[in-house]
Amino acid sequence: MALLLDDLLDVSRITRGALELRRETVALREVVDEALEVARPILAGKGHELAIKPLARPLHIKADRLRLAQVLANLLTNAAKYTPPGGRVELTATANDAEIVLSVEDNGIGIEPDKLSAIFAMFSQVNRDQHRQGGLGIGLALSKSLIELHGGRLTASSGGKDRGSRFSIHLPAASRVLSPPASPRVPAADRSSVPTHRILVVDDNVDAADAMTAFLEMEGHEVRTAYCGEEAVALLGHYSPKVILLDLGLPGISGIDVARHIRATPSTNDVTLIAITGWGQPQDRASTADAGFDFHFTKPVDVGQLNRAIESAVLAT
Repeated sequence: MALLLDDLLDVSRITRGALELRRETVALREVVDEALEVARPILAGKGHELAIKPLARPLHIKADRLRLAQVLANLLTNAAKYTPPGGRVELTATANDAEIVLSVEDNGIGIEPDKLSAIFAMFSQVNRDQHRQGGLGIGLALSKSLIELHGGRLTASSGGKDRGSRFSIHLPAASRVLSPPASPRVPAADRSSVPTHRILVVDDNVDAADAMTAFLEMEGHEVRTAYCGEEAVALLGHYSPKVILLDLGLPGISGIDVARHIRATPSTNDVTLIAITGWGQPQDRASTADAGFDFHFTKPVDVGQLNRAIESAVLAT
């Protein structure tokens, strides 16, 4: 949980434009060694063969050594997790005049083609069948953001189910590093003026609900969590949120029925209702609109869009 909160705090800083890299000229080998120190225990624990194909000559890059090692370690540990015991994980480094590429490839369970586009999205929980590790979909989103802060990109490819995966970090070569465009920042003096809300998160997926709650709390909001419709309705008896994030596929009372109850109750009928769901067909959106939802977001949730929806609740007051 401590690592989860650290990741969420980093995500919060990135979305606010408040995370600054500590760039230095660093040997690529040092980055690789630090990442391997983190990943070796899980690789060894699952009996994987680790193959390393380094550059033929030493190379230095301009980067935040700790952040880059953090990303590479995440890719290596993911490869270990999603590869059946006794598999193979390969780390390769290549370079040309324009960029340096670090690739982690495995012969594990792979990623279905229609899931690749969502793999880096915040809170994405791509189902990886019987080998699911219960991840919260934060590590890859954070990794992608950290690489983009370096002026690079993080890519993924897979031949499909049971055909392995390849994740690649693309960084500009040291002699051609350009500072990435500065992210919009909230001036420190104005942070106290950033509007915050009382928010209720309702989702029967405990990991997803807790992760969303932690993220929103780090954004400065007051948040309560309910794991079913009945619990949400009971909470509304003594907690008055301005915004409710509501999953539709709840056991017992469905998210649609909870929304109808909220709109029919005088004390709650003016809250901002946001549907957070895996259902995104036109008929699903029509159902949420009919039930009184103000917004309908499909999983994985775009954090920027979610923040804008929450901010709109402030303007409506």
